[in-house]
Amino acid sequence: MADRREPAADASPIALAAEIDARLRALPDQNTPDRRAIRREYSRMLRNADPSLILDVARELYNRYDQQGIARELILYHKKAFRCLGETEIEEFGRGINSWWTVDGFARDLAGRAWREGQVPDALIHRWAHSPDRWWRRAALVSTVPLNVKAEGGTGDVPRTLEVCRILAADHDDMVAKALSWALRELVRYDAGAVRAFLAEHEHALAARVKREVTNKLTTGLKNPHKREAGGA
Repeated sequence: MADRREPAADASPIALAAEIDARLRALPDQNTPDRRAIRREYSRMLRNADPSLILDVARELYNRYDQQGIARELILYHKKAFRCLGETEIEEFGRGINSWWTVDGFARDLAGRAWREGQVPDALIHRWAHSPDRWWRRAALVSTVPLNVKAEGGTGDVPRTLEVCRILAADHDDMVAKALSWALRELVRYDAGAVRAFLAEHEHALAARVKREVTNKLTTGLKNPHKREAGGA
């Protein structure tokens, strides 16, 4: 597909967001590859745009059209816009997270990567870990995933990952326990010994799921050795 023309200097984020939303909704099949093809087209078209325009288009898509995934990706794939993300912007794009898929997209695409790059402080992630809202607690744990997944730019960060895991070790909410298991399993490849020590230290507090899945990962390399392995949590 040929690139569309680049936007004028005074391009309206409202108009651009409306156009993107209309293109997305017109797709005969609402599958991820087709939606991403449209996002990539606009990322190319907007590659030289001012970061503030990208953020404003993303805000419109997020708040007006509920196109959260596309909004996040527009920011993620515009390096200068992503570098503009700080604590205020990260929490702005986290408003309304209320399911595992909205949490995980937010934490993996934006929050975890911004944390890894030093754009938001540890204290922000720890505040989420202490939240009364299960989804923010899950977000804190899933934000450790980009620290440790090579395909997402992670190089392994044992101390910061375990610090968040310790805060939530005794949390038995299923959505949080699943994320805790995921965070620890991603850490196994970098420091299996530290993960074993964490399991031993928190044995009496951890949910059974966490102990089972992480032990399986340590001993067999799989979360559920008797089932087809699936990513995430």
